[in-house]
Amino acid sequence: MPGNSKNPLAELRAFTPARIGIGRAGSGVPTQELLSFGLAHARARDAVHAALDVDRLGLDAPVVHSRALDRETYLRRPDLGRRLSEEASLKKSGKPVALVIADGLSATAVQNHAVPLIKQLTAIAPERWAGAPAVVALQARVALGDEIGERLGAQLVCVLIGERPGLSSPDSLGCYLTFAPRVGRTDAERNCVSNIRPQGLSYEAAARRIDWLAAAALARGLSGIGLKDESS
Repeated sequence: MPGNSKNPLAELRAFTPARIGIGRAGSGVPTQELLSFGLAHARARDAVHAALDVDRLGLDAPVVHSRALDRETYLRRPDLGRRLSEEASLKKSGKPVALVIADGLSATAVQNHAVPLIKQLTAIAPERWAGAPAVVALQARVALGDEIGERLGAQLVCVLIGERPGLSSPDSLGCYLTFAPRVGRTDAERNCVSNIRPQGLSYEAAARRIDWLAAAALARGLSGIGLKDESS
């Protein structure tokens, strides 16, 4: 901008991680902004390719795999990430709610945020979440939870999964709730709570929203577009 005029967009940067008011250097962007963009892009790529450290989660839960044998296959064949491997073995639990902790497209998000969120859910409604069986799923897409929930005999499945990384959020956790899970369910039959992370939706706020949706789904016998979030 000419003279000493202050860029009004610069003030907005205190309120958003979006790349606004970054200035320019000739026909390009300032060096610091270019380096910052490169770092954000690298973090997003790393999140997509990172492997989930199951042991570090500290969960007493069985581990299952999708039909995608490795990460490259998982990224190229989303359909294989939606079905359990033939070797997967799960027994019915007799519990109404099942938890699936899935690596998804950001194992970083799951590594950092899944366990703290589960602890919040258990604190808010222990009668619903404390005894819920948990399964860790690798190379998993959201729909893999349908088959897991069906095998466990759950009325409702709650899938905690790493969301597709963005340039300002490489570790965003999502939660997908599906009533009467079974193979063939569609995204229209799910409820989603997204951007769960300290810089987005806090664990406590997310847990209260998730628990409200879970209770409503069990009471009304549905999820998805027929169930509106009225938790607020």
